[in-house]
Amino acid sequence: MSHSIKDIASSLGLVAEGDTDLIVIGVAEPASATADQLALAMRPEYAEALGRGQARVAMLWADADWRSYGLQAAILSKRPRYAMAGLSAIMDPGQGYSSGVHPAALVDPTAVLGQGVSVGPYSIISAGARIGAGAVIGPQCHIGWDAHIGDDALLHSGVRIGARVRIGARFIAQPGAVVGADGFSFVTPEVSGVERARDTLGETGTDTAQSWARIHSLGSVTLGDDVELGANTCIDRGSVRDTSVGDGCKFDNLVQVGHNVIIGQDCLICSQVGIAGSTVIGRNVVLGGQTGVSDNLRIGDNVITGGGTKVLSSVPAGRVMLGYPAVKMETHIESYKALRRLPRLLRDIAKSQKAVSKPDETD
Repeated sequence: MSHSIKDIASSLGLVAEGDTDLIVIGVAEPASATADQLALAMRPEYAEALGRGQARVAMLWADADWRSYGLQAAILSKRPRYAMAGLSAIMDPGQGYSSGVHPAALVDPTAVLGQGVSVGPYSIISAGARIGAGAVIGPQCHIGWDAHIGDDALLHSGVRIGARVRIGARFIAQPGAVVGADGFSFVTPEVSGVERARDTLGETGTDTAQSWARIHSLGSVTLGDDVELGANTCIDRGSVRDTSVGDGCKFDNLVQVGHNVIIGQDCLICSQVGIAGSTVIGRNVVLGGQTGVSDNLRIGDNVITGGGTKVLSSVPAGRVMLGYPAVKMETHIESYKALRRLPRLLRDIAKSQKAVSKPDETD
């Protein structure tokens, strides 16, 4: 793949200066860039490494003095990191998935495949499934009974889509993602120790052994448009109604979304987040890595949690939370600072106690 600097800048709506007819075949970090690569020097500290590489052209910040770095051309952006989104799409060589239905794939005769659908080897598309135009179903995927997937979806190897799942357009799922597994719903004949512990905040626990009865997941999962799932991320189907994820949500690897959860539009869910059943999450929420959200809570719009936060109660819109249990980030930081001062405080108290217990002998 080769592109002129002029064409790249035009596609991104950016300014290009210098010899814009230069051709590049890829991108690289400044110190390792060759003469036919576009160096990504998006901050002044990164640009300092340009002299160690052979780049003739770089993507730089707006108003950068690109000539001072010995370059022949430059692409300038007010927000270079955002420009990376479009640039990476231009330069992405893809995964090499072939067109058409592979002979080793199994497609039920009642399944409906849109125009230009690609199905990889050993994938299974079940009865009544509908796959939108231009979708790519990678190798060893399974699409369940009556599942619907929108146009231009991309399912990498080993993705599993359960029965009756509804997925919008431009869906992307990394290897091993699972949408529509049963929810984790079990109940005992009598009130369980877990229920008692929750009601009493731990005052009583289990007193008799009971077996767990399964509650079947009668709902499914509905995902909006432009949703992306990381590797081995799982979204469970609802008990009665569907688990629901809004348009534009992005999930990192190893995320668990429980049954009946509702997630609003444009949320960012980082790695190892766990969201327990029946919780409702607003729009534009960011959950940092390893955040845990308890069940039946309400998380307002624009909430942000720091890494490792454990949310045990509902959070109003716009809050930035941190800690276990989650509190406002500034409160947690203040508490942490106080905690670090405790050893010195205890030493000072110990000295004071000694001084009191051993008065000056001259008194």
